[in-house]
Amino acid sequence: MAEKRYNVCIVGGGSTYMPGFLKSFVRLQKDFPLAKLVLFDINGPRQEPVGKFGEILFREMYPNAEISYTTDEKTAYTDMDFIFMQMRSGGLEGRRSDEHTCFDHGIIGQETVGAGGMAYGMRSIGDMIHAIHAIRQYSPNAWCLNYSNPAAIVAEALRREFPEDKRILNICDQPENVVRSTSRLLDVDWNDLEPVYFGLNHYGWFTHMYYKPTGEDLMPKIRKLVHEKGFLPQDAEQRDPSWLETYGNVQMMMEDYPEFLPNTYDQYYLYPLYKFQHLNEERMAAGNKTRADEVIEGREKRAFGECHRCIDAGTTKGIVDIHSDAHAEMMIEVASAIAHNSGRRYIIITENNGLINNMQDDAMVEVVAELTANGPRPMGVGNIPQFYLGLLVQQVSCEKLLVDAYFEHSYQKALEAMTLNRLVNDTKKAHEILDILIEENKDYWPELK
Repeated sequence: MAEKRYNVCIVGGGSTYMPGFLKSFVRLQKDFPLAKLVLFDINGPRQEPVGKFGEILFREMYPNAEISYTTDEKTAYTDMDFIFMQMRSGGLEGRRSDEHTCFDHGIIGQETVGAGGMAYGMRSIGDMIHAIHAIRQYSPNAWCLNYSNPAAIVAEALRREFPEDKRILNICDQPENVVRSTSRLLDVDWNDLEPVYFGLNHYGWFTHMYYKPTGEDLMPKIRKLVHEKGFLPQDAEQRDPSWLETYGNVQMMMEDYPEFLPNTYDQYYLYPLYKFQHLNEERMAAGNKTRADEVIEGREKRAFGECHRCIDAGTTKGIVDIHSDAHAEMMIEVASAIAHNSGRRYIIITENNGLINNMQDDAMVEVVAELTANGPRPMGVGNIPQFYLGLLVQQVSCEKLLVDAYFEHSYQKALEAMTLNRLVNDTKKAHEILDILIEENKDYWPELK
């Protein structure tokens, strides 16, 4: 029987993550063989160097797979098996605007949390809904693997717009990155770690970390090692400085809350005042630059610089190193798990329905699930402690009210959402920042009345 090869589209073909994705497809071609890969982006000039790089890379290292790039939806979405969604509504300039606006008005500016994350979420909802409707027109049975940020807000909106669509999987690589970083700390193979996890996207905790060969729960050892050595990302040598600090703050969080291993983003919710002061001081010291500026001047220059060097040379040889890219590798492995019905376990975003027993059923929660050809089989965690429940219920309410605001065009719901967010947490401040964000995002947000 001939080997099944897959048609894949990536939405966001001009992303800074794309060179790593293309190299990961090459590296994992035996595990997840491609027939056709189509890159799709509404920004053609931005996507073009990535597409040309991909053509050279595949010609040299993946000659039996077809690759192309387009700005046309029908061309991108027709007859696809999997569609990887890494959309960035408003681009990096939108992210930079969010971050600077928030800092200028006394609260944290961050891509996916706080008022910045809410602004980005309101931009993303409409574009994501449009994309899924278009995909279903041209590929009604394709799996949509969505990891567009802010994933929690996007997942809640898609749950409402497409309640019967069982082939949308919302997932984020950050919990997986923490697992892999823990394997570095423990000096074990990350494939041998089996986590138990609960939370929301970018807001959760690992309760156990089992070692598959023996069944031992390694959490006591993790607590001890984090206390003694701190915490580094698995790919620390490839990370920008802000990411090294973000992972390093796991140690601080576990000193205050030693029961569980936190997601790195928990720092923003647990220390909003400290994080604002610290990040704002860093911004000023760096010449009024935020994390978005760091990405634009760092990862973006590296990614597109590599593409242009290959294009100029007409080859990838001597230029490209097909090294591991944890983000891309995980997403391709997720597709492979579904395609091959493997039951492999990943941390996904799904409707609660009793998985976290003492949270509302319609919350979009993050838990471990087995991935199959028929979708995820999520694993429940029972009741969670009151402290964590209180934090998560507040954020669920914030996210649901924000999505209400989008669908109902409601200023009042947006104000309530902003006020509930722990990184805002004040009605007058919520009014102030909401009014500014409405004006700055008038081309993306629905009119709020």
